[in-house]
Amino acid sequence: MEDEHELRAWLAAIGTLTSAVNAGRGLREVLDLVASTARELLGLDFCGVLVPDAGERNLVIAGWSGLSATYVARVNSDHPVRLEDDEHRGAPSSRAYRSGRPAAVSDISREPGFIWGGVAHDQDYRSMLSVPLVTASGVIGTLNSYRSAVHEFDTEETGRLQLLAEHAAIAITSARLVEDLREQHELVTRSERIHERLLRVAVRVGGMPGIAAALHDLLDTAVVLQDARGEVLAAAGPPAEPPGSGWPATAPGPELVREQDGHVVADVVLSGEVPARVWLPGHPGPLSTVDRRALEHASVVLSLELLRRRTALEVEQNLRGELLAELLGGADPRADALRDRARLLGHDLTRAHRALVGWIETTGRGSAALARRRATDEANRLASTITPRPLVAQHRDAVVALWPESATGPRAAEALRRALAAAVGVASATVAVSEPTDHEFAEAYRTARGALAVAGYGGGVVTLDGLGVAGLLLRLGDPEPLRGYAERTLGPLLRHDEQHGTALVETLRAHLANRLDRSATARALVLHPNTISQRLRRIETLTGLDLRDPAAAIEARSALTVLDVAHGLSRQDSARRS
Repeated sequence: MEDEHELRAWLAAIGTLTSAVNAGRGLREVLDLVASTARELLGLDFCGVLVPDAGERNLVIAGWSGLSATYVARVNSDHPVRLEDDEHRGAPSSRAYRSGRPAAVSDISREPGFIWGGVAHDQDYRSMLSVPLVTASGVIGTLNSYRSAVHEFDTEETGRLQLLAEHAAIAITSARLVEDLREQHELVTRSERIHERLLRVAVRVGGMPGIAAALHDLLDTAVVLQDARGEVLAAAGPPAEPPGSGWPATAPGPELVREQDGHVVADVVLSGEVPARVWLPGHPGPLSTVDRRALEHASVVLSLELLRRRTALEVEQNLRGELLAELLGGADPRADALRDRARLLGHDLTRAHRALVGWIETTGRGSAALARRRATDEANRLASTITPRPLVAQHRDAVVALWPESATGPRAAEALRRALAAAVGVASATVAVSEPTDHEFAEAYRTARGALAVAGYGGGVVTLDGLGVAGLLLRLGDPEPLRGYAERTLGPLLRHDEQHGTALVETLRAHLANRLDRSATARALVLHPNTISQRLRRIETLTGLDLRDPAAAIEARSALTVLDVAHGLSRQDSARRS
């Protein structure tokens, strides 16, 4: 009950912050609300929000709770927190701001060079913790907590303040956007009306179509909103095709609104990238100052709308990921609670499903984690077009889909492979597919993952039937009998390779792949034929097999296949236990 009460308190507080921003409250009011929220949730004696001054030379207290106005005035006027260039020097707030990591002082009287001792004594605090307010564009300030007594800030307390700081940074950033817009609107009356109208559309869930329609009414020209993949998100006015055909995820240019290829275009910027653009395909001549301001406002409002959509999608995808993880961990899909959760997300667990496991090879340019996230997004975009909807999420280092049997088959696996391969940063994609099952989803996943491990990651679609004998063995599920068979035949080779650093198993595998042709084996391994002959004699001595005997060659080939399958299954068992 206490945990539930605490969770409700946190959700209510975060909702209050969001409501304050959506209500258009001023930045100072939002900053004070952040401080009072942190103080109330964490039981602090005092709390303050520090932001850089105009010259970014000092941090000043811009919002507070529990601190006296005298203390704030004295710190800001006489002892502002100097921003040091070195992240390891200076006040805790400066260190937190420069490093992007929390900085704490358990007892200010023991902190060397703590020049705020006088005002701290007046305010009556002995310890403090400063955490950075981090956004996608960098650190925008710090959230400071103060306690009257000497206090050691533990990991849990620091983590909680950091969690609140994440939401506070979003609220402050949004509040700043709103305030900046207000300042601009005060200069131009019509610009104020334009902003209010567009913002009203967004707040009232008019979405992108509503914003496009409002912009069309204001500019009296065709409006097309296009994403970076080249898809039209919304359009208003006379039918018109956007001149652009998509663009890579790059940083925005120096001009938000500009002419490009003979057309007027405005970038919509989010997290330092341009996920969307507004085109005015039929706009006659150059833009007026007010029209340019309207496009700038539309870009800002659209960035907020995209942020809202992205946040909602991330929450939804997290829920799908949690559901998938439970199912792959062995939860019974026939349980009413799981079926209800799945139904709310658009999935029907009463149907038979196949497990599809996708693996991507990245281009090596950029973050591999980002490439996997983009590949997962592409897979979910594909899933959203299918009824009943497959359950798709990133699971450990792979993209996993539970695909309803009524919508599955080889074409489904190929469609998923193409979707993964289409993501930015992906060089190739491999998808393994299991047999259909009504409720053994964990077993289906394990089998598909084992098939992927056996087949390798060379691209394409991997099916159990396509793996031949290995596919049949994967259906057995238990790696122990397979490992025992492989050990009886290849155990001496495995131990010899491990103890002496040799490659006898690799040589045997290559020799069988080259139809027992020693010259071909030598060319494949880039070795002299005599070396191959020596290795083969050693292999025959250790295993007791005469490789010239077809029956012995078949036994060796089978043992290698069984060994690969056993290793693949074992890796999945280990991953499942971890």
